[in-house]
Amino acid sequence: MNKKRHTNESTLGEAINRLLKAYRIDGKMKEMDIINGWEEMMGKAIALRTTNIYIREGVLHLSISSPVMRDELKFGKQVIIERVNQVAGAGFIRDVWFD
Repeated sequence: MNKKRHTNESTLGEAINRLLKAYRIDGKMKEMDIINGWEEMMGKAIALRTTNIYIREGVLHLSISSPVMRDELKFGKQVIIERVNQVAGAGFIRDVWFD
């Protein structure tokens, strides 16, 4: 016997996503994904020199301990934005600031 899925039913994943959005913690979950995946996204050399990372209102804030690397990363802001948005979802980050 083949049961048809009712239109008001949803998968567990869909229900969890709605719950996260309802409690406005979906952004925090994405932020944690970015922080935890920073080394994989940017490489070990950059990750070792990143002393602080957080996101506020679509802006990724980075503290980089190496002035030379910080200057190089400023020129590659668009690459950072693309990599982060690939992990978190398009449009999650719109800019990068170096603190």
